Amino acid sequence: MSTAMSTTTSLDVPNRQIRAAHTDSTITVYQAYSPALGGPAARDGRFPPAWKRERMTWIKPSFLWMMYRCGWASKAGQETVLAIDITRSGFDEALRGACLSHWKRGVHADREAWQQSLRATSARVQWDPERDLHLKPLPYRSLQLGLSGPASRAYADEWTVAIRDVTPLVREIRSLLRTGDEAAARALLPAETPYPAGPLPHLGA
Repeated sequence: MSTAMSTTTSLDVPNRQIRAAHTDSTITVYQAYSPALGGPAARDGRFPPAWKRERMTWIKPSFLWMMYRCGWASKAGQETVLAIDITRSGFDEALRGACLSHWKRGVHADREAWQQSLRATSARVQWDPERDLHLKPLPYRSLQLGLSGPASRAYADEWTVAIRDVTPLVREIRSLLRTGDEAAARALLPAETPYPAGPLPHLGA
Protein backbone atom coordinates (compact mmCIF):
# COMPACT_ATOMS: atom_id res chain seq x y z
CA MET A 1 0.00 0.00 0.00
CA SER A 2 1.22 3.45 -0.66
CA THR A 3 1.41 6.90 0.65
CA ALA A 4 -0.86 9.20 2.59
CA MET A 5 -4.18 10.62 1.49
CA SER A 6 -4.19 14.17 0.21
CA THR A 7 -4.75 17.11 2.53
CA THR A 8 -7.91 18.23 0.73
CA THR A 9 -10.29 19.87 3.18
CA SER A 10 -13.90 18.80 3.61
CA LEU A 11 -15.01 22.07 1.97
CA ASP A 12 -13.35 20.94 -1.27
CA VAL A 13 -15.04 17.52 -1.36
CA PRO A 14 -18.43 17.02 -3.06
CA ASN A 15 -21.09 15.51 -0.84
CA ARG A 16 -21.12 12.34 -2.94
CA GLN A 17 -17.85 11.37 -4.60
CA ILE A 18 -16.02 8.13 -5.26
CA ARG A 19 -12.46 8.27 -3.89
CA ALA A 20 -10.20 5.28 -4.36
CA ALA A 21 -6.75 3.94 -5.06
CA HIS A 22 -6.81 3.31 -8.80
CA THR A 23 -4.65 2.87 -11.87
CA ASP A 24 -5.48 3.22 -15.55
CA SER A 25 -7.03 -0.26 -15.52
CA THR A 26 -7.90 -1.17 -11.91
CA ILE A 27 -9.57 0.17 -8.79
CA THR A 28 -8.91 -1.09 -5.27
CA VAL A 29 -11.84 -2.01 -3.04
CA TYR A 30 -11.90 -3.46 0.47
CA GLN A 31 -13.72 -6.25 2.21
CA ALA A 32 -13.23 -8.04 5.54
CA TYR A 33 -13.71 -11.74 6.17
CA SER A 34 -12.93 -14.46 8.64
CA PRO A 35 -9.38 -15.84 8.36
CA ALA A 36 -10.83 -19.12 7.06
CA LEU A 37 -12.12 -17.33 3.97
CA GLY A 38 -9.85 -14.31 3.70
CA GLY A 39 -6.64 -16.33 4.05
CA PRO A 40 -7.23 -18.63 1.07
CA ALA A 41 -8.49 -15.71 -1.04
CA ALA A 42 -5.28 -13.74 -0.45
CA ARG A 43 -3.09 -16.82 -0.87
CA ASP A 44 -4.60 -17.84 -4.20
CA GLY A 45 -5.46 -14.38 -5.52
CA ARG A 46 -9.08 -15.39 -6.10
CA PHE A 47 -12.15 -16.13 -4.06
CA PRO A 48 -12.45 -19.78 -2.99
CA PRO A 49 -15.46 -21.99 -3.74
CA ALA A 50 -16.70 -21.33 -0.18
CA TRP A 51 -17.28 -17.67 -1.13
CA LYS A 52 -21.02 -17.53 -1.83
CA ARG A 53 -21.41 -16.10 -5.28
CA GLU A 54 -25.20 -15.76 -5.06
CA ARG A 55 -25.19 -13.65 -1.89
CA MET A 56 -25.15 -9.85 -1.90
CA THR A 57 -21.61 -8.64 -1.28
CA TRP A 58 -20.61 -5.04 -0.54
CA ILE A 59 -17.34 -3.58 -1.78
CA LYS A 60 -15.87 -0.36 -0.41
CA PRO A 61 -13.30 1.86 -2.17
CA SER A 62 -12.69 3.75 1.09
CA PHE A 63 -10.08 2.20 3.38
CA LEU A 64 -11.25 4.17 6.42
CA TRP A 65 -14.89 3.31 5.86
CA MET A 66 -13.81 -0.33 5.83
CA MET A 67 -11.97 0.26 9.11
CA TYR A 68 -15.16 1.72 10.57
CA ARG A 69 -17.14 -1.29 9.39
CA CYS A 70 -14.72 -3.94 10.68
CA GLY A 71 -13.45 -2.08 13.75
CA TRP A 72 -9.83 -2.19 12.58
CA ALA A 73 -10.17 -5.95 11.92
CA SER A 74 -11.45 -6.60 15.44
CA LYS A 75 -15.03 -7.69 14.76
CA ALA A 76 -15.94 -11.37 14.65
CA GLY A 77 -15.84 -12.71 11.10
CA GLN A 78 -14.00 -9.61 9.87
CA GLU A 79 -10.51 -10.24 11.21
CA THR A 80 -8.89 -10.44 7.76
CA VAL A 81 -9.01 -7.28 5.66
CA LEU A 82 -8.53 -7.73 1.94
CA ALA A 83 -7.56 -5.17 -0.68
CA ILE A 84 -9.06 -6.39 -3.94
CA ASP A 85 -7.90 -4.93 -7.24
CA ILE A 86 -10.70 -5.20 -9.80
CA THR A 87 -10.98 -4.02 -13.37
CA ARG A 88 -12.24 -0.51 -13.86
CA SER A 89 -14.34 -1.78 -16.76
CA GLY A 90 -16.20 -4.13 -14.41
CA PHE A 91 -16.61 -1.48 -11.72
CA ASP A 92 -17.82 1.08 -14.26
CA GLU A 93 -20.26 -1.41 -15.74
CA ALA A 94 -21.72 -2.06 -12.29
CA LEU A 95 -22.04 1.67 -11.62
CA ARG A 96 -23.83 2.29 -14.91
CA GLY A 97 -26.43 -0.34 -14.14
CA ALA A 98 -26.72 0.26 -10.40
CA CYS A 99 -29.65 1.64 -8.47
CA LEU A 100 -29.69 3.44 -5.15
CA SER A 101 -30.49 1.11 -2.27
CA HIS A 102 -33.17 3.52 -1.08
CA TRP A 103 -35.71 5.80 -2.75
CA LYS A 104 -34.52 9.38 -3.19
CA ARG A 105 -36.74 12.23 -4.27
CA GLY A 106 -35.42 13.91 -7.39
CA VAL A 107 -33.54 10.80 -8.53
CA HIS A 108 -36.53 8.50 -9.01
CA ALA A 109 -39.91 9.57 -10.35
CA ASP A 110 -41.62 7.82 -7.46
CA ARG A 111 -41.19 4.86 -5.12
CA GLU A 112 -42.65 2.44 -7.64
CA ALA A 113 -40.13 3.51 -10.29
CA TRP A 114 -37.32 3.04 -7.77
CA GLN A 115 -38.58 -0.44 -6.82
CA GLN A 116 -38.74 -1.43 -10.49
CA SER A 117 -35.15 -0.25 -11.00
CA LEU A 118 -34.02 -2.11 -7.92
CA ARG A 119 -35.59 -5.35 -9.12
CA ALA A 120 -34.03 -4.95 -12.56
CA THR A 121 -30.40 -4.65 -11.40
CA SER A 122 -27.87 -6.80 -9.58
CA ALA A 123 -25.92 -3.75 -8.36
CA ARG A 124 -26.96 -1.15 -5.80
CA VAL A 125 -25.29 1.84 -4.20
CA GLN A 126 -25.28 3.36 -0.74
CA TRP A 127 -23.66 6.68 0.14
CA ASP A 128 -22.49 6.58 3.76
CA PRO A 129 -20.65 9.25 5.76
CA GLU A 130 -16.92 9.04 5.11
CA ARG A 131 -14.76 8.51 8.21
CA ASP A 132 -11.69 10.26 9.53
CA LEU A 133 -8.63 8.60 11.01
CA HIS A 134 -10.48 8.12 14.31
CA LEU A 135 -13.50 6.72 12.43
CA LYS A 136 -15.69 9.71 13.21
CA PRO A 137 -18.14 10.76 10.44
CA LEU A 138 -17.09 13.45 7.99
CA PRO A 139 -19.51 15.90 6.30
CA TYR A 140 -19.31 14.11 2.95
CA ARG A 141 -20.11 10.62 1.82
CA SER A 142 -18.36 7.54 0.52
CA LEU A 143 -19.68 4.90 -1.85
CA GLN A 144 -20.52 1.31 -1.07
CA LEU A 145 -21.36 -0.90 -4.02
CA GLY A 146 -23.53 -3.94 -3.42
CA LEU A 147 -23.36 -6.80 -5.91
CA SER A 148 -25.61 -9.83 -6.20
CA GLY A 149 -26.36 -12.57 -8.71
CA PRO A 150 -24.63 -11.94 -12.06
CA ALA A 151 -22.69 -8.94 -10.74
CA SER A 152 -21.43 -10.85 -7.71
CA ARG A 153 -20.27 -13.75 -9.86
CA ALA A 154 -18.57 -11.41 -12.32
CA TYR A 155 -16.83 -9.61 -9.44
CA ALA A 156 -15.44 -12.84 -8.02
CA ASP A 157 -14.56 -14.65 -11.22
CA GLU A 158 -14.00 -12.02 -13.93
CA TRP A 159 -13.22 -8.58 -12.53
CA THR A 160 -10.82 -9.55 -9.75
CA VAL A 161 -7.20 -9.04 -10.75
CA ALA A 162 -5.42 -9.43 -7.39
CA ILE A 163 -6.26 -9.96 -3.72
CA ARG A 164 -3.94 -8.84 -0.91
CA ASP A 165 -4.18 -9.37 2.82
CA VAL A 166 -3.67 -5.90 4.32
CA THR A 167 -4.43 -6.92 7.90
CA PRO A 168 -0.82 -6.28 9.03
CA LEU A 169 -1.13 -2.71 7.71
CA VAL A 170 -4.44 -2.30 9.53
CA ARG A 171 -2.89 -3.43 12.80
CA GLU A 172 0.14 -1.19 12.36
CA ILE A 173 -2.00 1.89 11.77
CA ARG A 174 -4.22 1.05 14.73
CA SER A 175 -1.17 0.53 16.96
CA LEU A 176 0.24 3.92 15.98
CA LEU A 177 -3.07 5.58 16.77
CA ARG A 178 -3.14 3.92 20.18
CA THR A 179 0.28 5.34 20.97
CA GLY A 180 -0.76 8.79 19.80
CA ASP A 181 1.42 8.90 16.71
CA GLU A 182 -1.28 10.19 14.38
CA ALA A 183 1.15 11.58 11.80
CA ALA A 184 2.83 8.20 11.34
CA ALA A 185 -0.55 6.47 11.16
CA ARG A 186 -1.80 8.92 8.54
CA ALA A 187 1.36 8.44 6.46
CA LEU A 188 0.49 4.74 6.07
CA LEU A 189 -3.01 5.28 4.72
CA PRO A 190 -3.56 4.21 1.12
CA ALA A 191 -3.58 7.13 -1.31
CA GLU A 192 -7.18 7.65 -2.44
CA THR A 193 -8.01 10.22 -5.12
CA PRO A 194 -11.24 11.12 -6.91
CA TYR A 195 -12.25 8.32 -9.23
CA PRO A 196 -13.16 9.50 -12.77
CA ALA A 197 -16.59 7.94 -12.93
CA GLY A 198 -18.21 11.01 -14.47
CA PRO A 199 -21.68 12.26 -13.50
CA LEU A 200 -23.91 9.64 -11.88
CA PRO A 201 -27.34 11.29 -11.76
CA HIS A 202 -29.10 7.92 -11.40
CA LEU A 203 -27.09 7.47 -8.18
CA GLY A 204 -27.65 10.95 -6.84
CA ALA A 205 -24.14 12.15 -7.69
